Amino acid sequence: MSGTHGTHITPGEGRDRVAPEVSDATGESEVRPEAVEAITAVARRMLPEDGVITDHQRLRTYECDGLAHYKVTPALVVMPETTEQAAAIVRACAEHRVPFVARGSGTGLSGGALPRADGVLVVTSRMRTIREVRREDQRAVVEPGVINLDVTRAASPQGYYFAPDPSSQQVCSIGGNLAENSGGAHCLKYGFTTNHVVGAELVAPDGEVVRLGGLAPDAPGYDLLGAVVGSEGTLGVVTSATVRLVRLPEEVRTALAGFETTDQAGAATSAIIAAGIVPAAIEMMDALAIEAAEAAVHPNYPAGAGAVLVIELDGSADEVEHEFGEVERLCREAGAFELRVATDPAERALIWKGRKSAFAAVGRISPDYIVQDGVIPRTALPEVLREISRLSESSGVRVANVFHAGDGNLHPLVLFDESVPGAGEAAERVSGAILDLCITHGGSITGEHGVGIDKAAYMPKMFNDEDLDTMQLVRCAFDPHGISNPGKVFPTPRLCGEVPGKRKGVHPLQAAGLAEVF
Repeated sequence: MSGTHGTHITPGEGRDRVAPEVSDATGESEVRPEAVEAITAVARRMLPEDGVITDHQRLRTYECDGLAHYKVTPALVVMPETTEQAAAIVRACAEHRVPFVARGSGTGLSGGALPRADGVLVVTSRMRTIREVRREDQRAVVEPGVINLDVTRAASPQGYYFAPDPSSQQVCSIGGNLAENSGGAHCLKYGFTTNHVVGAELVAPDGEVVRLGGLAPDAPGYDLLGAVVGSEGTLGVVTSATVRLVRLPEEVRTALAGFETTDQAGAATSAIIAAGIVPAAIEMMDALAIEAAEAAVHPNYPAGAGAVLVIELDGSADEVEHEFGEVERLCREAGAFELRVATDPAERALIWKGRKSAFAAVGRISPDYIVQDGVIPRTALPEVLREISRLSESSGVRVANVFHAGDGNLHPLVLFDESVPGAGEAAERVSGAILDLCITHGGSITGEHGVGIDKAAYMPKMFNDEDLDTMQLVRCAFDPHGISNPGKVFPTPRLCGEVPGKRKGVHPLQAAGLAEVF
């Protein structure tokens, strides 16, 4: 695959890279018209006319997700509206050994919903029913196409909300959140999507509908639900999720702290956590990210700041009052030269608008950029940010940093101009070097965007052969024919059904460099 790591956004016409087709376990990677036609016939019997797309120009609408760096036109797009319809389509795919990929709103940032040229794209965006909000159980049952923020809108009149809040929460869907185990600004205190999903309805890769978990906090037996959340669509298609609702806090207080350097902001973050305070969120932006936000949405962040922290506390009024006094003191001691507190919802929204629009805002200061996603220990923030700065200086590639400081989830934005020869490649090298930094400092290649197709080549840097073999055995148990979102997460597919250990001779896929025998 290409050396790109992260999301490469190119406004207008740009360089489209076609992702390499990774053969599934059967070795078939070419479009088989008769198989696609058979699945199309099943879909036309089950779905409304506009729920089956075969026209090439309309198919191109779905050729990528938020990672526009790779594009593949699917052979067929289907839009089921019920679990029964989704199951029928998946059963047809299984019968004909045709790969399928699930897609929600298409906002993913790792190519996890990249289609297969020889496969079916199962778009769940029409499955948008909130089936139930159970205030007494603090649960909601929602379909995968339900927009993240709509869960909170449905629950808030009853005094509850859905805690995971990716920056794209106004457009991203629950199915995608579950597939990628998305986080968001408030994951520091409330955890990731996996901490808020207690049950799921899953169409397995053979088309069987299974139910995992339920209303109870924890189901007996193996944690199959835990395996599905974050599996990036490789274990089947989720058609509903039972999610945990959190009571709305008595008080929320949002503050903005300005610092001269990122070192000071990082020190303040560590000091706050070390003091036993767990804010709902601690977000950091450096000078370049601040510049972009000011140009785009004018949040009026402190002039001359080398870094800002957005700090949000929530809970009982007394608790928030006490903790805010400590946060203010620790920020001042770390070097904050300005500290503002939102006095009404409008001011709070403006503070957050600057942070949550950061990715898009960077388009104001750079024609092209790569969105990265890596994790480091919180205490390593100052050192890693200094190393990123050195990388930027030595390469001549600008990097804007905006991230979840509280849990060390970095989102560096690597800026470049595609029209300049070699600029894209230089940006890719810097982006990859940042991931190397994360691994070197004991972190991870992804915090919430997933591995997808974009970072699969980095998996062997984090895991040894035995680790990867074990992970792929789980995948094979769910999907022995390798048709559920093949080519994602792992750098090479496991040949399901192969006898473990040494084998005589060389498998044709192994000889072609398309698979490894474990």
